[in-house]
Amino acid sequence: MKNIYIRILFCAGLAMLMSCSQISFDKDFLGDRPESSGADLEKMFSSQDEADKVLNEAYRNLPYGIPTSLDNRLGGNILESLTDLCQSFRDNISDGPIKYYYNGALSASTVNTSAAYHFAGERDWTAIRYAWMFIENASKVPDYTDQVRARRIAEAKIIIALSYFDMLRYIGGVPWLDHAVDVNEKMNFPRVSFAQTVDNIVALLDEAISSGSLAWKQDQINDGRMTKAGAMALKVKVLQWAASPTFNSSAKWHGEADAYTCYGDYSAVRWTRALQAAEDFFKAVEENGEYSLIQAESADHTAYRLAYRKAYYNRGGSEVLISIRHGYGPETHNSHINQRHYNGPTLNYVNMFPWADGSDFPEDFDWSAPSKEPFFEYTDGQMVATRDPRLYENVACPGETYCDGTTAPVYINHPNNKNGSGFLIMKYILRENSDRSGVPVHWSYLRLAEMMLDYAEIINEAGNGPSAKAYDLVNEVRARVGLAPLSDGMSKEEFREAVLREKALELGFEQVRWFDLVRHNRQNDFTKTLYGLRSKGNDLASPTAFTFEKVELTPRYWAENWDTRWYHAPIPQDEINKKYGMTQNPGW
Repeated sequence: MKNIYIRILFCAGLAMLMSCSQISFDKDFLGDRPESSGADLEKMFSSQDEADKVLNEAYRNLPYGIPTSLDNRLGGNILESLTDLCQSFRDNISDGPIKYYYNGALSASTVNTSAAYHFAGERDWTAIRYAWMFIENASKVPDYTDQVRARRIAEAKIIIALSYFDMLRYIGGVPWLDHAVDVNEKMNFPRVSFAQTVDNIVALLDEAISSGSLAWKQDQINDGRMTKAGAMALKVKVLQWAASPTFNSSAKWHGEADAYTCYGDYSAVRWTRALQAAEDFFKAVEENGEYSLIQAESADHTAYRLAYRKAYYNRGGSEVLISIRHGYGPETHNSHINQRHYNGPTLNYVNMFPWADGSDFPEDFDWSAPSKEPFFEYTDGQMVATRDPRLYENVACPGETYCDGTTAPVYINHPNNKNGSGFLIMKYILRENSDRSGVPVHWSYLRLAEMMLDYAEIINEAGNGPSAKAYDLVNEVRARVGLAPLSDGMSKEEFREAVLREKALELGFEQVRWFDLVRHNRQNDFTKTLYGLRSKGNDLASPTAFTFEKVELTPRYWAENWDTRWYHAPIPQDEINKKYGMTQNPGW
């Protein structure tokens, strides 16, 4: 569906011209595999099974952070390639980072699926359409119990809220559809303000949370459906976004910023709202249980790393709050895995990871004459990791085993080495194929560790600096992988830096870094020099030692021509020309 007008019109036509509409349902959600078939509204809501297919279609169109056949943002690249964590080297015609961002070529006339966000070309509107359709017709389903009906309606409201939050983060305020559009309605959908969009999203979440119908945590059969815990956590994320400095400030983030893209003033109350939502969430976790960080089974590197992997990779468990599914088997992620040689984590990112004991990796580390092995020590034929276990789960470093079971081809004398940053992505790709075998995949949209770090940030920002509680939250995340606590006595600014770094380490390649940089107006991180690492092994196939050289990566257009307009995506000019109510974003 190519634009918002067509999406709305299709929805209306579906409602009024029932027998002419075709709906293709998801074939792999929660184990349900219905066949595509023609269906009118009477058929679609004739039974619980049929109605659930409609809601499942809304689920299927939620945003997914790994490139798949359904999610092709940035031309199949990853969002982190626009941050300081990663660099793209895939210079093909559809590669968004190289073709539109690194050279500054993106514009309102060129925006397409190679952009990070293509307004009206994304599937958010599809999810919203199916969810409203479900809400307005759920009363027709004869074999829903009252409890199940109410629960499914609450799930649909969370889907709508999440879809609008996706738009809010990329676009700002947008046209707000609060019902399934009728074919006779005038196509007039004015853009609403940033403030109103935030309030509307929160209102939907509050309705779902207070309905009393949602499961706190789903059982194994329903795992993947929205929960009360997920709704409460998402509310925290929305209010944190709204309270963040870029949008909650009397100094506008861009000269053309308006009521559609920020508040236009500062209010401490916005941080207070976020704090109350976070306190409510963690109080509910304490009262209801079932959610906790997955812990290592023993105090060693392998066990720490495996516990961390289970937290983000495995469905279910005690940590995932919102799970999005586009398939079942590991092949769902093949497009990401097959492009692995063309995205490289930066040395800037690698250097954020501390030593294995939690002490900081030195900024002035001498790569030409290392005083300590930066990745592995080789002792008695064994590789012993020297850094934070999360480094190796996010990044394939020199000496590491990679997804084909051989030594990662990141050093220059490896026979399969390709030009890049000197590192490869490990997150969601994993060390060996056996690591993925038989494990159903998903996208961990929101998990407990992120909420803990966000709560720590909110405490810091809402008050005059970090409290003991804020320290405890961060230190618990660090302890899960065997790291020592943060140093006490940090200022508000120092603690903010520590939390943002911890989020980069814990949530690398989980689509968090871009949004953290945007909402904190981190212009320096968008313009800083990015580095890679050239390494050479002492053996072609199984090296036990390396030499290193720090190298500068190709500078991006942003380094000398930064403009904060990049915080929001451009609106395609043809959408504005339709005159249904959308306006252009600042600077575009």
